[in-house]
Amino acid sequence: MEDKGKGFSLRQKKSRRGPISGPKQVSGPINTTQQSQNSKPTRPNVNGDTSTANTSDLVKRRYSTRFTNLPDFSNANAPPVPTIPTLPSEFAQSDSRPSTARQGQKITVDVNALKDNNLQVEKYSTNLLSDASDQELRDYQASLRKLKNRASTDLQQNVYQNRTQFIKISKEAEKLKGEMRTLRSLMSELTTSLNQASINVGAPEPRAALDDGARSRARKQANRSSVANLEAMWNTQLHALWKNVEGSQKFLPAIPGRHVVLEQSAWLELDAATWKARRHAHIFLLNDHLMVATRKKKRVDPNAVNGDAAQKSASRTVADKCWPLHDIDMVDLESAGSSGAGDKGGMVNAFSIRYGNESFTYRSEKSSNAEKTNLFLAFRRTADELRKALRADMAENTSKSKETMDYLTTRDPALSNKTELLRSLSGAKNRPEILIEVDGKHQNLRWVEGQIDELDSEVALQRFEDAVRHVEKLRKLAKGLKGNMIAQDLITTKVDERAKKLADMLTLRIRTTHSSLTATQQNIAHLVRLSFSSLARTTYLDSRTRLMIQRARQIMFEGDLRQHIFQLSYVYFSLIRNTVKVFQQCFPPVMISACVKWAKERLDEFNEILARQLGSVRVGSETWRDCMERAKEHAGMMGEVGLDFVNLVGVGKREGRLPENEHVGGGEGQ
Repeated sequence: MEDKGKGFSLRQKKSRRGPISGPKQVSGPINTTQQSQNSKPTRPNVNGDTSTANTSDLVKRRYSTRFTNLPDFSNANAPPVPTIPTLPSEFAQSDSRPSTARQGQKITVDVNALKDNNLQVEKYSTNLLSDASDQELRDYQASLRKLKNRASTDLQQNVYQNRTQFIKISKEAEKLKGEMRTLRSLMSELTTSLNQASINVGAPEPRAALDDGARSRARKQANRSSVANLEAMWNTQLHALWKNVEGSQKFLPAIPGRHVVLEQSAWLELDAATWKARRHAHIFLLNDHLMVATRKKKRVDPNAVNGDAAQKSASRTVADKCWPLHDIDMVDLESAGSSGAGDKGGMVNAFSIRYGNESFTYRSEKSSNAEKTNLFLAFRRTADELRKALRADMAENTSKSKETMDYLTTRDPALSNKTELLRSLSGAKNRPEILIEVDGKHQNLRWVEGQIDELDSEVALQRFEDAVRHVEKLRKLAKGLKGNMIAQDLITTKVDERAKKLADMLTLRIRTTHSSLTATQQNIAHLVRLSFSSLARTTYLDSRTRLMIQRARQIMFEGDLRQHIFQLSYVYFSLIRNTVKVFQQCFPPVMISACVKWAKERLDEFNEILARQLGSVRVGSETWRDCMERAKEHAGMMGEVGLDFVNLVGVGKREGRLPENEHVGGGEGQ
């Protein structure tokens, strides 16, 4: 019962457990007897609990133990380290990107991968260059730049080649178009000749026994060449007119399509003042002209036989007047109600032809009005047809002119600033096509555009000699067009624009190759031929000035003032001498004054630098004299090009000392 009344205690429960052991040696077996001997006596607790004090003491001893007797890891009899087992291939992770650290290969540019439109650049570069070193990154960047430059060069060459091929194809198309026109005209002439030959030979007489089908087939076969037969008939009529009417060939030469529409002979020419008949008239209405012929008696041969009455009464028809249809006007005197004739009935068959300020009156010999009516109807119909044909031709020429002008103005942006020229071109659209004479041949503005295209190709391919020769040729052509100001201004504007572009390219070449005599001579000669001599002079002298400043700044002052002045004067005067020598070989003698002025300016710059360098040196000292002698010795090189700069060295140098902030290279104090 007493045991049940007692409570449980943690201390009693801990006391029942075994004691905490002390620190143990790792390298050897634990000696329990030694541990018991070396163990210190436990301190009694304040409360008299001895087990608790022993436990805390053992814990402190274990945590503060220092192990000095470590095992020997350099034992040769130790077993080797086992190798790492390899994973099977199905469990190994695949790495798509190449590892330069593992493979030791150079990173190459994959052109096919870069051509992919769906390429993710950031992901691709990260996978490819994550393990690359700094040198590998630089090599890969250089490879990419080479690929970019090669692609740019290929693209430029393709553009130039395509442009050249396009120009050649355009010229071949124009040539083929002209050849097709010539072939068409030759085929037309051949068809006309064959039809005339077939007409002269004549067709066989038809047989009476032909059936209806044979007759229809023969009619269709005859209608196939109706146009050619009509042209042959017109030619026959025109030749008959030349034969029957003297002088008609002078008024009506042979042109394609000209033919006789109406011919009437019963007419009388009336006097404009008295309205009396003067002579008989024969009127011929053609598709484009109206000709009036009169009858004249033939000369009678006095030696002819008296019975030859036919010769005495014979007469001939001579062409008297001929007018273009679009320049005359026919007025019916009956409808006009004119008065002045002797009888009203005589006005019924009369009409008047007005040509400018002149007027001619004719009356029919017949009493009926049919002759005049037929003449007026044929005249109006023919005049309308001629007017329509002329309007169609004018519209075609206008469309060609507009096409040419629009082509010229839209493809060349340099014309946008030429207000007067654009106004002249707009006014020229309603005129016939502009033609220019080149080597005895008439050429249109399309030929000029072909020449401009060739010039553009030469400039793009940097064929400077051919381009300069082409510019000179076109300028000479434009200067010779005195009466055609539109074409002259147009050619001059286009050529000047190309010449300016060519001059810019030559100027850039001068800046980069001014140290080479041959290249400088060629480039300056091209600029002089292009009328840019002042630009060539300025560019060359400015390039030499920059080179002189660059060389002077590269001279380092290392403490010896004499040596520094020696190097500085040699650079200045040698460059000035070489510049003047090249200038004399590249430019005409009248421009040498500009080069002398430039040399004097460079001498003044050298004197200013010399004054700053000798600012801390006493004038007249040994150092000062040595520096001046060396500078003047180098200035003597200018005598090779005809210039004497020896006495000008040091002129204008400020006496005394300069402030400290103006010293450039320093000097020796004397």
